[in-house]
Amino acid sequence: MRHAPAVDAPGADGAAALAVLDADFDRAYFLRTLSSQPGIYQMLDCRGRILYVGKARNLKRRVSSYFQKQRHSPKTLAMLGQVARVEVVVTHTETEALVLEANLIKRHQPPYNILLRDDKSYPYLYVDTPNAFPRMGFHRGAQKGRGRYFGPYPAVTALRESMVLLQKAFRLRTCDEHTFHHRSRACLQYQIRRCSGPCVGHIDALAYGQDVQDALRFLEGKSDEVIQSLGQRMQVAAEALHFEAAAQWRDQIAALSKIQERQYVAQAGGGDFDVIAIFREMGVVGIYVSFIRNGRQLGGRTVFPRHVEEEREVDILAAFLGQFYVNKEIPGNILVNMLPRAPGILSAGLSGQAGRRVQLSQPQRGPRKRWMDMAVLNARGALRQRAENGSVARRRMLLLQELFDLDASPERVECFDISHTRGELPVASCVVFGGEGALKAEYRRFNVRDVTGGDDYAAMAQALTRRYGRLRDEGLALPDIVLIDGGAGQLRVAEGVFQELGISTVQLCGVAKGTTRRPGLELLHLPGRTEALQLADDDPALLVIQEIRDEAHRFAITGHRARRAKGRQESQLDAVEGVGPKRRLALLRAFGGLKGVRDAGVEDLQRVSGIDQQLAQRIYDFFHAGPQHS
Repeated sequence: MRHAPAVDAPGADGAAALAVLDADFDRAYFLRTLSSQPGIYQMLDCRGRILYVGKARNLKRRVSSYFQKQRHSPKTLAMLGQVARVEVVVTHTETEALVLEANLIKRHQPPYNILLRDDKSYPYLYVDTPNAFPRMGFHRGAQKGRGRYFGPYPAVTALRESMVLLQKAFRLRTCDEHTFHHRSRACLQYQIRRCSGPCVGHIDALAYGQDVQDALRFLEGKSDEVIQSLGQRMQVAAEALHFEAAAQWRDQIAALSKIQERQYVAQAGGGDFDVIAIFREMGVVGIYVSFIRNGRQLGGRTVFPRHVEEEREVDILAAFLGQFYVNKEIPGNILVNMLPRAPGILSAGLSGQAGRRVQLSQPQRGPRKRWMDMAVLNARGALRQRAENGSVARRRMLLLQELFDLDASPERVECFDISHTRGELPVASCVVFGGEGALKAEYRRFNVRDVTGGDDYAAMAQALTRRYGRLRDEGLALPDIVLIDGGAGQLRVAEGVFQELGISTVQLCGVAKGTTRRPGLELLHLPGRTEALQLADDDPALLVIQEIRDEAHRFAITGHRARRAKGRQESQLDAVEGVGPKRRLALLRAFGGLKGVRDAGVEDLQRVSGIDQQLAQRIYDFFHAGPQHS
């Protein structure tokens, strides 16, 4: 079969080329058609799944290297054995190729690329400054509000800790708008001196605004300036014999000084920094990221990339930098413990994403070197902790191997549970455990539809069919063990589903609660056994099964509650003429939920953006004058 040359077609920046590979592929002809410009290439299998995304300064030279007689790593050889098609996108510069590569890897998660396991959006501290009495809270996602955002923080716990400290120092409110506008007396936060009580008039807008400005200046890194200003106010109050006010300034200064002690980092050239250290130990790679903003250490987080066994640290770090900052804030300075290859191109790509200059450097001395040493220490510690956790998880898998008499230690265990309220809106959960413990990124929920309310057998059959039918059809790895929360009946349902799908390699087990439903009295129902197996209540294998079953139960309950709450909110507000998705969301946010909307008066409803007097009256009548809807 003769192949037409690669031709230009619309794509990224208007330049793309497509070449198809099959058993009769003419390599020489194909390679002659490739451009020598920069760009990215995608290796796809026969089903169109992207196996690998790479960038190149010279596409012709880079792609040709895969088809030349040279020694490839086992990983590359395994990939080439599956390649059926190559798609090539030409870009203007290598920097554009870098950004496009990072976005494609982030979106498609190809199995042969270095991948990050950390896809969470980081939380920010948000102050809604346009408000007459601004509130302080935490925020994830797109920063569309008109207020101020500070962060990112490595975790919600770190952000909440900072918010508590700031509450003690500046006493800003954290309550939602509905609570703020409908209080008749001050809440507990006021009683414990973490809020100044603007909701009930204990502080006027001018004084509260001064506290807000002080808090913003402190968050901007102007802590010394704020403390000096507070000291002057304390002195003036003391000289005027206003000792109670002076004592308040004194306490505020003391609280800010404690925050400085906990969070202050010696400035090294000013600006914001991310300190990134990569460390490899026992074949595992960890990357620790420390966030420093406005001279304050906000904490850090360790990321463990996947598919790095045959990769060098400098290449892993380059892949990390490209992917980590997709849709994330990029600081002006990124410090690394080793420079990746082509640091100038990486820096230019990050600068383009940030819209300003981003400096990538490896510190050699001074405060920045001390930050880096600490980051390396944290990376090493996280790796050792992970190794210890992995050792425990592997021992758990060995216990299951022994219990079920398997030929090898299981690498993947999945567990299913069904949650509903009297048959309403059932949700099936699937949790996944492996050699490293719970694999939360692999968890799945299934909204069960078109089954009779309360029919757990039909719900389980639907969830299992959807889950393993897809895995079978897409050729993805199946689990070694599947646990079903239920007794002999649920096990028979699972056996029927797997028989219908033609899957016979999975060990099934029904986990039924004992007659008193107390932990430790579970009965294990296994295929081919007429009698259920009951282990001792302190049997280590039973404890492992309980942990996995309880996690499936928790995940199912949270999913069902979320679905039920969403369904109930939508069913009532959607019944009001003129209330669509945007107005419904605005109402729920303004009043903290459906109950707040139901309790609000016409004038309160009118204060919500997009709600005029006529629509406000219609909403009020719906809940008070007309019939109730569900």
